[in-house]
Amino acid sequence: MPRCFDLICFDWDGTLFDSTAAITRAIQHAVRDVGGTPPDDATAAWVIGMALAPALLRVAPDVPPEKYPELADRYRYHYSRLAGQVMLFAGVREMLAQLRERGHLLAIATGKSRAGLDAALRQAQLETSFDASRTADESAGKPDPKMLHELMDLFGTPPERTLMIGDTSHDVDMAQRAHCAAVAVAYGAHTAGSLLAYSPRFVAPSVAALRQWLLENA
Repeated sequence: MPRCFDLICFDWDGTLFDSTAAITRAIQHAVRDVGGTPPDDATAAWVIGMALAPALLRVAPDVPPEKYPELADRYRYHYSRLAGQVMLFAGVREMLAQLRERGHLLAIATGKSRAGLDAALRQAQLETSFDASRTADESAGKPDPKMLHELMDLFGTPPERTLMIGDTSHDVDMAQRAHCAAVAVAYGAHTAGSLLAYSPRFVAPSVAALRQWLLENA
């Protein structure tokens, strides 16, 4: 079967890496540390992948902006304590290997920092599994399409041959702004209902379902 997409871009947290709960806890602990009211689980999870400033405004509206650097430091501290408990979703490694065998270019477009993504790739032993990656601190945060534009430019891949896969509405929104196709996964930070509102091509309830869709449609 001929390929429909030459370049497949993945979000990281909540899509390939089972880190939603750890990020949620780290956000809540960090907001409490700086004197704010910790957000509930749904609010904390909703901002995963967003640009930092709007994310902090949403999860910590009662924290003054001058405390945002401290809030970010406390988040990094708490996440680093929890990161050792985080692992790839079952089936991800095999899915990536099959896509590479089919000749797809694979990339990551993530709201993580470069240091954070590099550490996660080492932890997951996937340092050589992707052809390129972009992070929020070296590009622009989602849903700004800059990360996807940069990845497409790097490989000379047009939007109609590029697919973005993520677990949040920010991922799907970014893909639409970049005029790329999008597939969502409902096992991460956002619910299937919120993802369907952005009309992705498919909402995968599991890694197994995502893998099957990609093998049949990508």
